[in-house]
Amino acid sequence: MKLHTEKAFEEAIEAALLSPEGGWQKGAPSQFSRQLALDESVLFAFLEETQAAEWQRLEAIHRGKARQKFLERLEKELAAVGMLDVLRNGITDNGVQFKLAYFKPAHSLNPDTERLYLLNRLTVTRQVKYSLKNENSIDLLLSLNGLPVATVELKNQFTGQDASNAKRQFMEDRDPAELLFQFKKRVLVHFVVDADEVYFTTLLNRGKTRFFPFNKGFEQGAGNPLNPHGHKTAYLWEEIWQRDSWLDIVGRFIHLQIETNTEGGKKKKEERIIFPRYHQLDAVRQLEKDAKAHGTGKNYLIQHSAGSGKSNSIAWLAYRLYSLHAYNQKVFNSVVVITDRRVLDKQLQDTIYQFEHKAGVVQKIDQNTGQLRDALIGGNSIIITTLQKFPFVLDSIERLAKETGADGEAARNKIAQNKYAVIIDEAHSSQGGESAKDLKGVLGGKKLEGKESEETEDETDGEDFIRQSILDRGKQPNISFFAFTATPKPKTLEVFGENGKASHVYSMRQAIEEGFILDVLKYYTTYQTFFKLSKAIEDDPNVNKKKASRAIARFVSLHPYNLAQKTEVMIEHFRQIASKQIGGKAKAMVVTGSRLHAVRYYFEFKKYLKEKRYNDIKPLVAFSGKVPDPDIPNKTYTETELNGFGERELPERFNTDEFQLLLVADKYQTGFDQPLLHTMYVDKKLSGVKAVQTLSRLNRTHAGKDDTFVLDFANDREEILKSFQPYYEITSLAEPSDPNRLYDLKREIEQAQVIWQSEVNNFCREYYAKPNLPQNKINGLMNAFIDPAVQRFKSLGEEEQKEDFKNSTTSFVNAYAYLSQIMPFEDVELEKFYTYCRFLLLKLPKKSLNDRFRLKDEISMEYYRLQKIGEGSIILESNQEAKLSPPKTAGLPIGQDEYTQLSEIIQVLNERFGTDFTEAERFNVEQIKHEMAKDEVLIKQALNNSFEVFRQGSSKEVFNNKVIERMNKNPEFFTKILTDEQFASELFGFLVKPVYQKILEGWRDRS
Repeated sequence: MKLHTEKAFEEAIEAALLSPEGGWQKGAPSQFSRQLALDESVLFAFLEETQAAEWQRLEAIHRGKARQKFLERLEKELAAVGMLDVLRNGITDNGVQFKLAYFKPAHSLNPDTERLYLLNRLTVTRQVKYSLKNENSIDLLLSLNGLPVATVELKNQFTGQDASNAKRQFMEDRDPAELLFQFKKRVLVHFVVDADEVYFTTLLNRGKTRFFPFNKGFEQGAGNPLNPHGHKTAYLWEEIWQRDSWLDIVGRFIHLQIETNTEGGKKKKEERIIFPRYHQLDAVRQLEKDAKAHGTGKNYLIQHSAGSGKSNSIAWLAYRLYSLHAYNQKVFNSVVVITDRRVLDKQLQDTIYQFEHKAGVVQKIDQNTGQLRDALIGGNSIIITTLQKFPFVLDSIERLAKETGADGEAARNKIAQNKYAVIIDEAHSSQGGESAKDLKGVLGGKKLEGKESEETEDETDGEDFIRQSILDRGKQPNISFFAFTATPKPKTLEVFGENGKASHVYSMRQAIEEGFILDVLKYYTTYQTFFKLSKAIEDDPNVNKKKASRAIARFVSLHPYNLAQKTEVMIEHFRQIASKQIGGKAKAMVVTGSRLHAVRYYFEFKKYLKEKRYNDIKPLVAFSGKVPDPDIPNKTYTETELNGFGERELPERFNTDEFQLLLVADKYQTGFDQPLLHTMYVDKKLSGVKAVQTLSRLNRTHAGKDDTFVLDFANDREEILKSFQPYYEITSLAEPSDPNRLYDLKREIEQAQVIWQSEVNNFCREYYAKPNLPQNKINGLMNAFIDPAVQRFKSLGEEEQKEDFKNSTTSFVNAYAYLSQIMPFEDVELEKFYTYCRFLLLKLPKKSLNDRFRLKDEISMEYYRLQKIGEGSIILESNQEAKLSPPKTAGLPIGQDEYTQLSEIIQVLNERFGTDFTEAERFNVEQIKHEMAKDEVLIKQALNNSFEVFRQGSSKEVFNNKVIERMNKNPEFFTKILTDEQFASELFGFLVKPVYQKILEGWRDRS
């Protein structure tokens, strides 16, 4: 036999499966029944060995026709409920129940189930002729107790063929009507395998068959890594098809997904067999193995890209953790899934019902916290709920105790004794603050907000309650967190990651290369707005520079001419190009800068469509709450009023052919899955995670959707590139957070002399008081110790001082709530200060929108031009591990507000046309470098970060600002910087490193 042939490849796989490590038996092609599409000899040998008594009863009933009658019954059940159901739940014939397979028990308490599991017969059969019409054969047939489970087509590159040829073979030469290939009734999954790659499908449908990759991934992209010991795909037969692994997949991974969709007013049921992709199988098994080894009290971060099949991964993980045993004891009493996605509710229910075949395992908390309380007390279930319900659980226990006389303390103790796996769907940094403290407080059995008391002997024990509050925030020994996210922030990496890294990664790059999501940066066009403003009044008033600049920017963005010009660009582009995509079904999203922008754009869109008589395009608008109209007194707008139907209806209505455009303000920029979204028009500043999440609304795949398109009015390509790069492959934490930052913030706050330590001590004494004191009295005393500080705050002279104090205090509260999740603080004074500040912020005067600087008739627009400045792909770099830095100065005030004349600000914001780079202009470049090195924001960032992190911070923004500030010195030159992207990028690259070095040198000199 030639060593390079397909037959040699086939024999190598068979030999591995038949080895003691593989655990399979050799099947005989001649024993395969073409009429029944199964192996009768193996099936009856299994039944007689494992269920002899039942078989004898059946023979007595059927009197010599037991085999024939059993096969008739089996055929009927396979046609009715399918192969997967029959394998998991068996069949009943004339009252006699038979199991068709035995799956590995979660524990070894029952020796009989262990024995029966070992009696399963896995057979690999080569060159099986399956058809009654021809002599076609399948390369490999994998069967369980004679019942076919998987087919395999093999190709060997040494013969000039690969996996693509095997795919065509399945699509062109394998008739889906053949019994062996009929959906659900026989084979569950079909594999395509060559020496380098593996693909699978669960539905043969001629030319419409969709194959999914089942590859490990290579360097965070598609494909498989090199294998020094053989084929790149050897993991398939050496690991995945290994006896225990394959039985585990059949028994506890594959599931039948049933969806009901409405088309043309009629309900249509769709069934799909879900087989795990490699990264899903790998992640769930790794997490399960580690949880079994370490028990509760550990955190895990799973960084899986959009398109990773996260819902299925969560469903599988939830069930595995629910049934996980170590030393014959359950590792977790309950699994709590935290999600806001309604679709996951039913998916969990349906998936787990197929594994357990019993109702009640999944408890959806959709009524009240009493439901959640009872589920936590009862234990032994998978609970699906939202994070917001947890803070009220212990209050619910208190009410139960009062109303029924039940023992609330016993209920809390029961919850505390249980062990929990908490799965967080799309982990964000909010899990690291007060909401996460509430969750841990409930599951840890601790009374929230320090109201619970233990038996104490003296008044100083309030300190113990404070200390306990600190400990409540730390890792709880009875809780393990499993957090899923596609875009981990530094806080997320630090709270849930291990050494600042995710436990498992399925990268954006791999998802794109494997075809599960589209590359939203492939077709990216940027526009820039050029305008000139002039002062429309004779006076030149002194105004707050920062506030006035924002007001002028807002004036331009909401200017009717600006909105009209962009509206024309968007609608004409959509009508002429975008609407023709996806077979004429494509939809677009318009991302606006604020709720008022969304409203104004909505009216502008309606007006333009009406003027042009474009009756085939209809827009919808999405925003929260009421939007006041600044030009019409007492006039407000709501989403429901403008659209003509309720908010909850919008996703479904937008899914119809009636609407094509969706204008949004924050809403639907995250977590919105609409595969028909092809184009996005962006008129809002985006950066970091927000940019990735917003633009990723386009990446969902759909039949006929080959690409996406972004038209961006507000962002430059470099900023978008910097936003996406950290999440393209592996994201990790550059360095841990510095707890000393809290003490620095505390010192800054104390310098304002608003907070007195004596009042902090008195407040906390009451706050952590024993519960037998009247609550109204405690509340009154708490206010008594907060109000003097509020009065002192009001007495601060300048508005800037008040703003600085609020910024620093807010930053301290946020930082403490976050850092105390990941660091074992034992500083009681710091905890007291945190508690006091948190409540003080609630009572400080809120800033009114009326305080915002407003322009009336001070300026007018002289000139306006909208120009395309860039198009084409934004290319992300491969083989790059992105390191994110933890927050350092978030919330701190960034310098004092400056006051200048309105005319100067207008000069700064007006942009003109370009010219050449001359010797005279080199002096201007040197001046920009000098001014950047003196910028307070850049100084702070340089002193606290590496150069790479500094470069990705505010340096580009400050550079642009400095360029704009010098516009009046040389308009042609500086306009070239602002309009020529390549020129600006090179100039910035020339300056940024010297600026960084100059700042460090200046700091060393001062030290």
